[in-house]
Amino acid sequence: MSKEQEADREKFEDEAVAASEEASSGIRAEAETSAPADQPVSDEATVVGPDDDAGSGAAAQDDASASGAVAHDGAGAEDSELTGNSLAGDSPLDETSSSENSSTPKAEETDADIQIRGETGAEKVAQPAKEEAKEEEPPREMTFTEHLNELRVRLVRCLIAAFVGFLACYGFAEQLFMLLMQPLITLLEPSGGSLIYTGLPEAFFTHLKVAALAGLFVASPYVFYQIWMFIAPGLYEGERKYMIPIALCSALCFVTGALFGYFVVFPFGFQFFLGYASEVIRPMPSVKEYFSFSTSMLFAFGLIFELPLFMFFLSVLGLVDYKSLRKYRKFAILGSFVVAAVLTPPDVVSQSLMAGPMCLLYEVGIWVSYMFGKKPKEPPEEEAEASQAKA
Repeated sequence: MSKEQEADREKFEDEAVAASEEASSGIRAEAETSAPADQPVSDEATVVGPDDDAGSGAAAQDDASASGAVAHDGAGAEDSELTGNSLAGDSPLDETSSSENSSTPKAEETDADIQIRGETGAEKVAQPAKEEAKEEEPPREMTFTEHLNELRVRLVRCLIAAFVGFLACYGFAEQLFMLLMQPLITLLEPSGGSLIYTGLPEAFFTHLKVAALAGLFVASPYVFYQIWMFIAPGLYEGERKYMIPIALCSALCFVTGALFGYFVVFPFGFQFFLGYASEVIRPMPSVKEYFSFSTSMLFAFGLIFELPLFMFFLSVLGLVDYKSLRKYRKFAILGSFVVAAVLTPPDVVSQSLMAGPMCLLYEVGIWVSYMFGKKPKEPPEEEAEASQAKA
């Protein structure tokens, strides 16, 4: 054997010894890591020292070289297998990464679905809140000039509607005139009395006024609608939806009050006034004075019958409630008689015939406020007492 071969063999044996030492140290470390703390780790690898005899050293070197060669061949095989798997795309890392990548879209899709469902549910829950917020949306502030312009537009429309009603009723002016005079004529006929007019154009203008009055009553729904629409810009969005029903109810209450004055108050009031007639004093009312008196009475009773509607409107706005209305009932009764004394002639009958319905209408307004108005908030103590009483 040449010197070069012996050097190669020694070098190869040294590498085998180093590989066996590294393998034994790795096995020991894994055993220490995996074994329990109370169990000692046994050393299975044998390291050949420099002090061993030549025979045993040579045998050990042969065994180590063989084991090193086997280990080297095994490591190379494992490296080649890993390399082949990596080239083929079948490595465990690739499988893990591919499984993670395949599961990621599903997770993203699931999260997206959950997010979409959450947003949909949130929108459904938030929709009533948005509607309430829209109802409570504050109105846009208008300038003084805009208010004047709005008032001018509403007044012009009211005048146009009243004029159209006048044209429609003028063809029935004679029948309407006799209908208006009928309560007084019925009481004057037994005594031979009658209505007179002192000016030549007085009867003509009275017919025009009767037609205009009838046209105003006919156009009253539209007129009241324009009045409430002038108030509407100062209301919230949820309060404006009551405008059309309130306008219709306003016209209905106004006409009802006028009819009450015509069929109930006029006969009693005229009979009371004509009761002062005698052989010396004969009643001879003029057409102009009677029309002025009857018109004022009709409008007065029409307006006082709007009282429940105004109380309903104030209750919906939250300005008054049924408790406060009940609290100030006595002042309302006193105010009813004061208003009746101002609007009616200075007699007890007319005043009582107006004040009585006003008191009844005030009680109706209390019930309307109780049913449709905003409930007053009770103090915490009263709420606790009410809850205890219910329990």
